[in-house]
Amino acid sequence: MKFYDRENELGRLQEIRISSLENAQFTVVTGRRRVGKTQLLLRASENQSTLYFFVSRKAEPFLCEDFQQEISEKLQIPMLGNVQKFSQLFKFLMQLSATRSFNLIIDEFQEFLTVNSSVFSDMQRDWDTLKAQSKINLLVCGSVHSMMHKIFEDYSAPLYGRATVFLRIKPFKVSVLKEILKENNPKYTAEDLLALYAFSGGVAKYVQLFVDNKALTLKKMLDLMIKEDSSFIADGKSMLIEEFGRDYAIYFTILSAIARGENTRGKMEAAVGKEVGGYITRMENDYGLLSKSRPLFTKSETKNVRYVIDDNFLTFWFRFIYKYSHIVEIGQFGELRKIIERDYATFSGKVLEKYFREKLIEQGGITKIGGYWNKTGENEIDLIALNETDKTAQIVEIKRNEKHIRYNLLKEKAVGMLAKTGELNGYEIQYKGFSLADM
Repeated sequence: MKFYDRENELGRLQEIRISSLENAQFTVVTGRRRVGKTQLLLRASENQSTLYFFVSRKAEPFLCEDFQQEISEKLQIPMLGNVQKFSQLFKFLMQLSATRSFNLIIDEFQEFLTVNSSVFSDMQRDWDTLKAQSKINLLVCGSVHSMMHKIFEDYSAPLYGRATVFLRIKPFKVSVLKEILKENNPKYTAEDLLALYAFSGGVAKYVQLFVDNKALTLKKMLDLMIKEDSSFIADGKSMLIEEFGRDYAIYFTILSAIARGENTRGKMEAAVGKEVGGYITRMENDYGLLSKSRPLFTKSETKNVRYVIDDNFLTFWFRFIYKYSHIVEIGQFGELRKIIERDYATFSGKVLEKYFREKLIEQGGITKIGGYWNKTGENEIDLIALNETDKTAQIVEIKRNEKHIRYNLLKEKAVGMLAKTGELNGYEIQYKGFSLADM
């Protein structure tokens, strides 16, 4: 698959590169696994003097040998000899960058915690003492969110406050997914677009797998994912088990409950059989997996909260793969396929709501967006989008089939909401219905 999008990120990285010609730059690039961080950094550093270090789980002297080889080949510098510690290489490169500017990309940076955790304090010392004379463009990235958070955002961590720039790489926007489908499957349907969004969430690696395998219809995507040798089957577990450690089963149970619609704290605690507040907080703040969803116009302290898995692929994985792992274990992929097809309309209907939320945000012209529901979960409105500047509001019902949109009921719900909240006085209100036909 060719390289898509990322114009803003590439532009920012170019600005950072230019700044490094005068002053050392230390950029931290984060984002979930498979989102395309490495490819972005390599693309941004094309035709530039660049070192690429990949931190694998091997003994530090062997890593240093790999890194020395990279330095020798890319910078035309003789091997330094018997280097045992990364700190020796880093200090050398900081000193070298006083006379020549180059990029240093360190991939899977969090793995130094396993290799030798003293690397971070050594880097802090040499960065602090040598950066004033340096012209290095240091770019580090990592895919274990909790570890990167610990390394750079924990106040007591050695590298806290050292980064000059933080870049968080997000999945492709819905407009980019449409562009990719248009180029690679010009006859795509709205159902195909929804499936690509639901299964990939715009994560570059998953999109690439679909494109490279020419799996760009709903049927072909399922063919690719639901089979014995599919990388999609194992990816949810492999991606998160390192984040969660020994308690992963509890976290997985909570995420599975949310994925199947048991998304209030009470329902999650019923599923797990214990208090889940600490786990939820960590998934929200440390792991970046969950978001709180509150009815629009309610106060932040309301207990009327639903939790949402931010990642589309993980929502699908927990809803179908993890829930039915017993079917996967005995290799009955045909039966799993039947279950997905049976429940897909309901599952994708909720995904469609998220799609239109992202589409409206991308189009711009709104200042607040969300849904509404009362304490009993009734009188629910799928989407409300406001422009508080020009006092306009869109109140929206979203259905897969446009024939199922009932405008009279939508207006009735809105009147009930406005009577209860007292909001939107003086607003021009438009009632809209979105369906697959509007994607």
